[in-house]
Amino acid sequence: MAPFVVLEPEGLYADTSLEHTILSTSLSKLPFEVHQANLGEDLSYSTIPAELRQRVNGLFVFRHWVKADDVDLFENLKVIVRMGVGYDRLDRVALDRNGVVVCNCPDYGTTEVADHAIGLALSLRRGILLHHDAQRTLTSPEPALWEYIPSPLVQRPSVRTFGILGLGRIGTAVALRAKALGWSKVVFFDPYLPNGVDRALGIDRVRTKEELFECSDTLSLHVPLTGETRGIVGKDLLGRMKKGSILVNTSRGGVVDLDALEDALKSGKLAGAGLDVIPVEPAPRKPGQKEVENVHSLIQAYRKGEEWLKGRLVITPHVAFYSQESWDDIRRLSCETMRDVLLDGLKTNVIRIEDE
Repeated sequence: MAPFVVLEPEGLYADTSLEHTILSTSLSKLPFEVHQANLGEDLSYSTIPAELRQRVNGLFVFRHWVKADDVDLFENLKVIVRMGVGYDRLDRVALDRNGVVVCNCPDYGTTEVADHAIGLALSLRRGILLHHDAQRTLTSPEPALWEYIPSPLVQRPSVRTFGILGLGRIGTAVALRAKALGWSKVVFFDPYLPNGVDRALGIDRVRTKEELFECSDTLSLHVPLTGETRGIVGKDLLGRMKKGSILVNTSRGGVVDLDALEDALKSGKLAGAGLDVIPVEPAPRKPGQKEVENVHSLIQAYRKGEEWLKGRLVITPHVAFYSQESWDDIRRLSCETMRDVLLDGLKTNVIRIEDE
């Protein structure tokens, strides 16, 4: 019997010893091979030798996108494991058409992303970024004032409401942290959860997303990017928020309409925002890049340190998931998923297209 061939195409690790160790624990004891390429984030799958591509049965994907043309390059692909929670980088229609099983790793990075979301919220709500920016101003001839800055950003959580859009694993972890840190009320909207989740966690549930945005002083987003959620946070929902609210997004950049977010910040409807994700990643940063002129005006204003945004917007480069421990987890969990599904025929972390 020909061995199953598993490929890690991006060259994420120095070797494949861990992959060999985990795949060798397969209950089926089927033969396998593990190969690596060194595509990084930029090279195309087409640069992988055709002989290897034609043999690949299992594919790991971290930063790369998998489009319809890419799927056609792997004639015998059976399973693809997205090394992360989100799978919007994958052309689900093309993969389904070719009979490729899609999996993700929903159980990694939960604590890191939850901590990051709360960290963004607190850094804004306690005025940490506001006062930090004021103390390091280099353009003013006068030293920064050594005193507090009155701002609608700074609020006492014990008399405010923390809202969560999407109460999956990460949203739940955020809810527990917000409760522990003293927000007087934690509320969520998630139409896909059964009744009673609110009672089990000791938080409140609202019936509509509109109600969530209307009642939240601090709102954290924790939804996948799907046809239903793309651009969901736009002018209407942001317009419903209380004046002086803040928005935190550690889910997917495409969930938020940046035009609407910029308008809400400029008008003062939002006191601040914390983003770990933006719609186009990475945002071009080198002057020679032709795309740099198309960077959204909000991102440009942030990069230039425009006065109206100081202390009100924080952007981190899609790193909420990261710690050394979570980096180790994602490798191990991805390989265990590949073993279960490709070699043992199980349904571990399988995402059915009809369930989206």
